[in-house]
Amino acid sequence: MKNFRVVVNGNEYEVGIEEILGNGTSAPVVKETIRVAAPAPKAAAPKAAPKAQAAPMQEGEGAIAAPMPGTIISVKANKGDQVSKGDVLLVLEAMKMENEIMAPCDGTVADINVNSGSSVNAGDVLVVIS
Repeated sequence: MKNFRVVVNGNEYEVGIEEILGNGTSAPVVKETIRVAAPAPKAAAPKAAPKAQAAPMQEGEGAIAAPMPGTIISVKANKGDQVSKGDVLLVLEAMKMENEIMAPCDGTVADINVNSGSSVNAGDVLVVIS
């Protein structure tokens, strides 16, 4: 058995490692493993509950904001188009995934603030529906 000193998250431990021979049996133990008692773990501070994602309404009642940073892959709607709730307005690529940005309500596309290939940040207004 070999003893090693290991540091984990700033706490030092002494651990014993037992050697296993090629035939599956363990080597004879010469001395005992010495363990340094770890300090009692600190109680983690309670994590705040995740904030509910606010509705993406920023510049008026029908503003649709980017939910995350990414790149606009395609714009499916045009200014002046009539859209229904759930219609795909554009496709946002983030973290190698394509995310469809859909109309949250019925209305007319009043403004499109992005083009294909545009990079956006979370919270940027993409489309405005009136």
